[in-house]
Amino acid sequence: MKLVVQVKLLPEPEQASALEATLHACNRAATYASHIAFAKGLMERNRLQKEVYADLKAAFGLSAQPTVRAVKKVVDAYATLKANLRAGRLGQSTSKRYRKAVSTPVAFRPQAAQPFDDRCLSWQYDARTVSIWTVDGRMKGIRFTCSADQLKTLVQYRKGESDLVQRGGKWFLIATCDMPEPDLCEPVDWLGVDRGIVNLATTSDGTNFQGRRLGRYRRWQARKRTELQAKGTRSATRRLARRAHKERRHATQVNHRISKEIVSVAQRTGRGIAVEELGGIRERVRLHRDQRGTLSSWPFRQLGQHLAYKAKRAGVPFLEVDARHTSQRCPRCGHTERANRPDRDRFRCLRCGLAGPADVVAGVNVRNRARSAWVLVTAPAPSP
Repeated sequence: MKLVVQVKLLPEPEQASALEATLHACNRAATYASHIAFAKGLMERNRLQKEVYADLKAAFGLSAQPTVRAVKKVVDAYATLKANLRAGRLGQSTSKRYRKAVSTPVAFRPQAAQPFDDRCLSWQYDARTVSIWTVDGRMKGIRFTCSADQLKTLVQYRKGESDLVQRGGKWFLIATCDMPEPDLCEPVDWLGVDRGIVNLATTSDGTNFQGRRLGRYRRWQARKRTELQAKGTRSATRRLARRAHKERRHATQVNHRISKEIVSVAQRTGRGIAVEELGGIRERVRLHRDQRGTLSSWPFRQLGQHLAYKAKRAGVPFLEVDARHTSQRCPRCGHTERANRPDRDRFRCLRCGLAGPADVVAGVNVRNRARSAWVLVTAPAPSP
């Protein structure tokens, strides 16, 4: 399985200047190559490299291998654009966003990430330094910092390219690690997880991860965002961007904590993890105007992604099951009716009288559906 490890670089001032000049030069070269590729229809790597190789080396001060990386970045960008257009992620062919994407060449920001392979970048794990090619020559002894677990992962599994990234005046290296996948255990049962807004996650065991603190934090951020937007100054715009990154990091940390605890419980008890399939929920659900911002900023998809990759890394089976009526169906008698859930927090079956917290009941239904789905998944194929 592929994982990425992000480490923070601690360059000296002259090293930081060289890194910034290198990033800007590589992205200018990539933008130039992108214009050539768009104008002449050269979307294949070999043909584009043959066309622009000499120009990139002469005009932008790149050596051989960074030139090759810049060309590959351009080709990959157009391949991604083509895939997004085909999947409809940029709207219909008549939309303004679609027409702009197909009528203009791809451009790269001066601070866009730049990939480096092992010919341009080497790691000294014991000294916690890296040596990297720059337009000012090879820079050696650039310190980096990371946790002990990250360093262990880098030493054992780092493979392929590493991306140089500048964010908020800070420098990072994002390394790709190819880790072996552990064998999935045969689950003795399933741990159902119901995701929500008020309660971010509720398990079939009754464990509840409330979203009140995250909700209060986001409402406070929304008020500050409104105040800054009303100012409209350049300083306010910069502060808005910093606040947006900070809020995103906070939500990601909450999801990491929740998913780590759920996977730990499942691994310890020998169970698999089951969640609801919530794809397309924004299109299916109609909301009042004041609820749209809450749903749009709800990080349910990220929580599901964290659960999936952490479970895979731990060898815990992971399933997504049908989400229909999980909060309205009685897990004991099977009676399904909207009136079984008189309000957001309570569930009471009108047929058999089963009552309890609505989110826990939903988690139990998710668990029961995972039991049935796993039997179908692991059933032997019929003999011909």
